[in-house]
Amino acid sequence: MKIIIAAGTGFLGKNLKNYFTGKGHQVYVLTRNPKLKNEIYWDAKTLGEWKRILENADVIINLAGKSVDCRYTDKNRKEIYSSRIESTKVLQQAVNECISKPKVWLNASSATIYIHSETHLNTEENGVIGDDFSMNICKSWESEFFKVKTENVRKVALRTSIVLGNNGGAFPKLKMLTKLGLGGKQGKGDQNVSWVHIDDFCKAVEFILEDENLSGPINITAPEPLSNEEFMMKLRKAMKVPFGLNAPVWQLEIASVFLKTQTELLLKSRNVYPEKLILNGFEFKYPQVEKAFENLIY
Repeated sequence: MKIIIAAGTGFLGKNLKNYFTGKGHQVYVLTRNPKLKNEIYWDAKTLGEWKRILENADVIINLAGKSVDCRYTDKNRKEIYSSRIESTKVLQQAVNECISKPKVWLNASSATIYIHSETHLNTEENGVIGDDFSMNICKSWESEFFKVKTENVRKVALRTSIVLGNNGGAFPKLKMLTKLGLGGKQGKGDQNVSWVHIDDFCKAVEFILEDENLSGPINITAPEPLSNEEFMMKLRKAMKVPFGLNAPVWQLEIASVFLKTQTELLLKSRNVYPEKLILNGFEFKYPQVEKAFENLIY
């Protein structure tokens, strides 16, 4: 297959590129800083020479969007919004101009689209979508993506949870905190953590590409969310760290200012279930967090 990964130089993009390249596929990356032969310049805003690479492509995977791991200042809020909407919009323009259009288009989204939920398990069918900055970003993002129905182009929004891997994302930071004895619960600790191992993330993307019946929003998350307190306890056990100091909300609020992030990333209860994947026969290699930790900690 000919696969185009837009904004493919981050944690998820690099892993997908390596995964599909390792399986013999032809992978091209759209990036603001091309360095390798298969990387092509784009600014994620305007049409340019890059659009030619979309001709005869089998797949587009768009991962563009400013990281939400920042303070939600007015400037950052605007960039979080515009980076997602503009990249999706310009890719749609490029697809419209293709003579031989890509067959599948996967666009990043987030499991954060669902409300803070400690008891209700959110599936694609019954998930409750609320109204705050983060949820509205996801809603606008998906709305822009699904707004145009392109004939013979199957569209999927990847509602991805926290992805656990050693070469990027949140997991290396969590390991460092745990190693320093700070791996206790965050806040009350009863908020749910929805997560997925990086290998299962890549496998799920491949599964979606191969199953022509899958379209629309799809939850990319392991089938067993657990509380923050349990998650951190199991991480300490896997790392053989005997104790972890708890971090009350007030401490997190202060720390988030110095670390230039938001407490929402730790305190929101994400209780999400991958119903579409499960019903269509996808099998997780790491369905339980213990197995994921066992693989990632060595």
